[in-house]
Parts: sequence; structure tokens; C-alpha cells
Amino acid sequence: MKRISITAALALAGIAALALADANPDKVLTGSAAFSTALTEKPGLFRKLTPADLPQPGATPSASNQSHIVARPDGVLPQTLPGFSVNLFVFGLNTPRAMKVAPNGDVFVAETGAGNVRVYRGVSDEGKPRRGAVFASGIPGVFGLAFYPNGDDPKWLYVSNTTTVVRYAYNRNDLAATGKPETIITGIPSGGHSTRDLVFSADGKSLFVAVGSGSNVDDPDTNPGEKNRANILEYTPEGKLIGVYGAGIRNPVGLAVNPTTGELWCSVNERDALGDNLVPDYITHVERGGFYGWPWFYMGGNQDPRHAGKHPELKSKVIVPDVLLQPHNASLQLMFYEGSQFPAEYKGDIFAAEHGSWNRSVRTGHEVVRVPLKNGKSNGVYEDFLTGFVTENGDVWGRPVGVATSVDGALLVSDDASGSIWRVSYSKYKRSRISPAASARRTA
Repeated sequence: MKRISITAALALAGIAALALADANPDKVLTGSAAFSTALTEKPGLFRKLTPADLPQPGATPSASNQSHIVARPDGVLPQTLPGFSVNLFVFGLNTPRAMKVAPNGDVFVAETGAGNVRVYRGVSDEGKPRRGAVFASGIPGVFGLAFYPNGDDPKWLYVSNTTTVVRYAYNRNDLAATGKPETIITGIPSGGHSTRDLVFSADGKSLFVAVGSGSNVDDPDTNPGEKNRANILEYTPEGKLIGVYGAGIRNPVGLAVNPTTGELWCSVNERDALGDNLVPDYITHVERGGFYGWPWFYMGGNQDPRHAGKHPELKSKVIVPDVLLQPHNASLQLMFYEGSQFPAEYKGDIFAAEHGSWNRSVRTGHEVVRVPLKNGKSNGVYEDFLTGFVTENGDVWGRPVGVATSVDGALLVSDDASGSIWRVSYSKYKRSRISPAASARRTA
């Protein structure tokens, strides 16, 4: 019998999944069909992965498949659902990454490559910002942004780089910082994962700081460099450390607070080198004192073979994440959609940016996904929402990082490969293909 390569097999599986979904658009892809590649991710496909769907460690070799970044082909735009349209909001930026929206609707962007925080105000009839400015500069590695206090009139903009958190005095409608930054937190460990997202709790009493691991899967018992890493740390707004809020989270790149439940949620890059389909990245709510497995376990009580026999007392304590995503797709920033432009079904749902894999034999990610929620809770289903950043021959022209809602309710997506921010808008005069599964997936 003729043997086919792992790459070919995965491609065939993806084609089969597409055929299944096209034949029955109300079906949520599950089991092996739920695994995808960048070329089989298609707007409107719903997927659900569970721990039972995961292969054994080493079922496929660990791969290295770095993205080959190319210029965006002429005339090519990201692809989304019927009824929605995509336009180029801003271009020519130097590595735009995380974004946050001020209460007045101004969009703040961490332009990491330039060390700037940029701000954009308003939306023209052509879908472009009416004004843009550099709010602050000289911040190497800038990433996290958060306004404080909560509400319509914040007085501070908190900004993080890898090792510190500072804050700038802020008055509503400021387009440029009016004073020097005040250092709030120092001594965050450097090396390894470098992003430090920020968010305040719903009651404004806590500042959460995401601190990813310094390694793939080093044991904190023997590597002191992992102290206070792979955690979400909790501080007071004045910068006093309260403690570890959630632990065992390898790289919680994106943080957000669920406006319905007040829960902290995060978007996580999981570990590598166990094969193509291990370990899934994920999106989950975070429980105070919760443990999510890294480095000894994953997706519940599955022990990492590189730490066989370690910490059996923790096995039953590992929390299974709410939404399992494609392994290695590098899930980055997430947000809860609270705009009014999209159809009512989208209100309160999660949008998350998937930067794209570098260590899977067939590329995955390079998209924005949507997680439908009911009463602020997920049943594990997610939808491919914005795709098309990878060419048919596997070259990559775009890598989504940040997500935010513009003042008019459109979805903004930063893309650090093309140096752009994309705007996804919806017209009530067009019918978006929202299948009857919209109801089923919320109760499945």
C-alpha cells in the first residue's frame, strides 16, 4: 500500500473537513475533522476540540516550519463572512501589536517595533481614521495597555514593556502624553516570552499582568529562572504585588475581563515539541488560585512525558481550558465584542487573533477566530472568522496580533507582518451567513 506523508495526510483531512462543512454548514467540526491548516481555515467554519481528540505525545515528529513573510499580493485582502467587508484602516506601521480602546473611542496601538504608543480617532466614510498621533515614544518592547480607573473618565494610561509597567497621566481626548511616565512595577523577569498584557479587574482593585514562561517546558523546581513566570500576576493599581492569580499558564499573551461575568480571561500559547497536534493553544476564563498544568501537565491530567512522574498531587487539580484551539497557532490578544454594528448574535462574543504557527509541518493559524458565548460562558466551540493571510503556496503576508472595536463598532485587527491595521465592518443591508447552528452551538 502506498504511503503518504504527514503533510499530505493533514491536507487531505483538511479537504475532507471542508467538504463536510460545505455539505452541511450547520455542522460543528469535531474530532480529527476539527484540526485545521491555514489553507482549510474558512470563514464560517465552526470547530470544537476536546482533550479526547488529542494524539499521544510524539505521534508525529516535532517540526520547524518558520513563516516565509512576503509582501501582500496585489488586490488581496483578508477574507471574512458574507455581509462583512474588510478595508485597510492604517498601513506603514513598525510591528503594530496590542490595541486598547479608550472610553471616548480612541484606539491606542502598541507600535512595538518603533517603541511608540499610537492613537487613532474617529472613522471616515472611507473607513480610515480621521486623526492619528504618537501618544508616547521611547518605550522599547511596548505591548500592554490599560486605562485606569474604569469608567468614562480614566486618569491614567498604564503601559508595559517586558520588565516594567509605567503609567502616563491621561485626560479624556488627549492625543499626546502631557508628562513623563511614572514607573509602577519593576523587576518583571526578562528573557523567553516577552509580551506583558495588562487589564484591570471589573471592580478596579486589581491590575493583572501576564508573564509568560522563560522556556518551552523547563521545570520551575530546578530552574529558578521560571520563578513567578507562566503566571498571571495580580497587583494593586499602585504596583504592590498581591500574588499569583492564575498559575501553570505557559504564555498568557492576551488578557480581558468578561463584561457579563466579571471573570478574567486569557489567550494562551502552549508548549512545543510533542508533535503537530500537541499541545492545543487555548482561550479560557481564569480562576483565582487556578492551576492550568504547565509544565507538568496539559489539558487536564495529561502528563508531559518530559516530566514523567513529577507532581502526581497536582494531576487532579489541573483545570481544562474553556476553548481548545489549533496547536501551535500562537493565540495572542482577545477581546469581548461590545459594539453595536455587528448582528445581535455577536454581542458579548470573543474575538481573538491567531498569529500563526512556526513549528507545525503544515501551517495553522494566521486568522482571527470568534468564540460564541451564552451568558458569558463558552461550550468550547469557535469559528474561523477572518482568514486569507497565507498564499496557496504557503507564504505568509499577514500575522494578526491585536483586536479592538472602533468607535463605530467595526472590528480592528493589527497585523505585524504587513505593518497594518485591518477594519472589518458589517452592513445591515447585506445578509451575513449566520447558520442555524448559531443557536445550537450555544447550547451544545
